[in-house]
Amino acid sequence: MFGDSATLNNLTYMQYLNRLTELAISMFEWKNLPASVDARYLELHLFETGCMVYFDDDVLGNLCLDCITNGRLDVYGNPILRRAYSGYNNYQKLLKESNSVIIWNNYLHTNSILDVKMFSRRLYNIDRIIDVNANAQKTPVLLQGTEKQRLTLINLYKEFEGNAPFIFGDKNLDLNMLKVLQTGAPYVCDKLYQLKTQIWNEALTYLGISNINIQKKERLITDEVTRNQGGTIASRYSRLESRRQAVEKINAMFGTNIEVNYREDFQQVANDTIPDDAGADTIGGAGNE
Repeated sequence: MFGDSATLNNLTYMQYLNRLTELAISMFEWKNLPASVDARYLELHLFETGCMVYFDDDVLGNLCLDCITNGRLDVYGNPILRRAYSGYNNYQKLLKESNSVIIWNNYLHTNSILDVKMFSRRLYNIDRIIDVNANAQKTPVLLQGTEKQRLTLINLYKEFEGNAPFIFGDKNLDLNMLKVLQTGAPYVCDKLYQLKTQIWNEALTYLGISNINIQKKERLITDEVTRNQGGTIASRYSRLESRRQAVEKINAMFGTNIEVNYREDFQQVANDTIPDDAGADTIGGAGNE
């Protein structure tokens, strides 16, 4: 049983990790990249390692590969020497400031995978608690007996779990030796699911994806929704500006016309008609009345 639970724990964690990773690496839209530069590879490895290096290869053309910083730093902490490499075919090339540009994932020069792993861990943990709590509503009992009664107890439990209309016991069944403990597990799945939704929306906010991360029974007014998106929009700045600064240097160094933008996401909202004296537009309810 523990082995099955451990397997399901790992699968649930990987499910959230893959979902959030896929969202993270598809947030940016690269335009006018040379055919020799793979935007998916670029974003995936920025997500995992925090930096990539753009340069020109005499044979392959412009490339953007993983980067290892070498040696001294300039006065701003940027590496003067950097080595481009690919883990797939052992390609390597030593580069310097004058013939390459480092693309950082954000202003902190860190990756994003740590944050996504933490969100995934919290989400998987709540998901598994929901599973356990939901299952406890079906079988909230604990049977106690002697070791000799183990098989009898197992068979009785199978009858109980199978929704048998009655359970037959022979004359040798000593009811005085049996104890049944009602665990009475409270149903909290709804509260846990609400918590999971809040954590999921927190992860979306970190990635810069529009979401409603506040809960209220009343309808949200348009101004509340707009102000609520402030954290989402702010989360885009660091990663987007790091990429744009690198693109500006790349275009100047290699004569390219590359652009990078945050991929637009769309949130369809229904504006209800309200009386003129209501004072604000309303957005569809965020919770049940």
